[in-house]
Amino acid sequence: MRLSYLLRRLGFFLIIVWVAASVNFLLPRLTGQDPIREKLMREALLGGATQAGLEEIIKTYEQKFGLDRPFYVQYFAYLGDVVRGDFNYSIAHYPNRVLDMIFDALPWTVGLLGITFLLSFSVGTLLGALFGWPRAPRGLQLIFGPLLSLNAIPYFLLGLLLLYVFAFVIKIFPSGGGYERGTIPSLSWDFALNVAYHAILPALSILLAQMGGWALGMRAMMVTTQGEDYMVFADAKGLSERTLFFRYAVRNAILPQVTGLALLLGQLISGAVLVEWVFQYPGIGSVLFRAIRESDYFVVQGIVFFLIVTVGLATLLLDMIYPILDPRISYER
Repeated sequence: MRLSYLLRRLGFFLIIVWVAASVNFLLPRLTGQDPIREKLMREALLGGATQAGLEEIIKTYEQKFGLDRPFYVQYFAYLGDVVRGDFNYSIAHYPNRVLDMIFDALPWTVGLLGITFLLSFSVGTLLGALFGWPRAPRGLQLIFGPLLSLNAIPYFLLGLLLLYVFAFVIKIFPSGGGYERGTIPSLSWDFALNVAYHAILPALSILLAQMGGWALGMRAMMVTTQGEDYMVFADAKGLSERTLFFRYAVRNAILPQVTGLALLLGQLISGAVLVEWVFQYPGIGSVLFRAIRESDYFVVQGIVFFLIVTVGLATLLLDMIYPILDPRISYER
């Protein structure tokens, strides 16, 4: 792989991150909301306090967060913070820092989405390969329709359905939260089992909604490989069924699936925002949803920028490993 190609791809990645970061800076401010004023007014109403001196307090907080400066000064200060990896303090939850809030919620989201994402991709791709294989058991075709039907349901809507059935009707799973209330988090098997028990319903809602899409895409690619010359030649050589299926059919059909793996990452995280909020799961999605409701600029900017970089890096990494997945692809020319 040529160094010039790597540098060009890295340059495109940096440009995309800069454009996305700029849009990330502009969108919250285009709403016209004043997060500091709204927060102080809400606290004044809840506490029954008068509004005397409120404007002076607002000005003090605007100076503290730099919101009293000109728009372009705020923008360059924001870019400088992004380069340093510092996203300031949370407006709605001061004095908590944005990075601390992200790092506290990140393990929950990585644990939930990482496992369900890999499971849905692996199981859905394998089922799709079997659906498109002419010598697969016919009984598998019976689950193809239900999988496609579940794929058409949004994550959060399927989560609400599972929540109603299994938490309120049958009552075998908790209705929300990351662990039992009153439990002190610790590195123990009891706490790990408690967390896994509470993650079953949100994970199941994402898993069921995703497998059908992966299965449909893989089935279409498997069907296209059946008439290829290399499949006919391999079959004529008398290779085993297992070798034909995995080394010839699946290996050549899986490349578009791997491409979709990175492209779907952003969509999965955005859809999981509402799933985490439905189940009150203490992950990145819940923090982002609450920050949007509270117009917490810095938290929204920090989380969205983190998601942008994650999706961009995943796409860049997959582009680099394409030649490993398929030797026919080369960036030498």
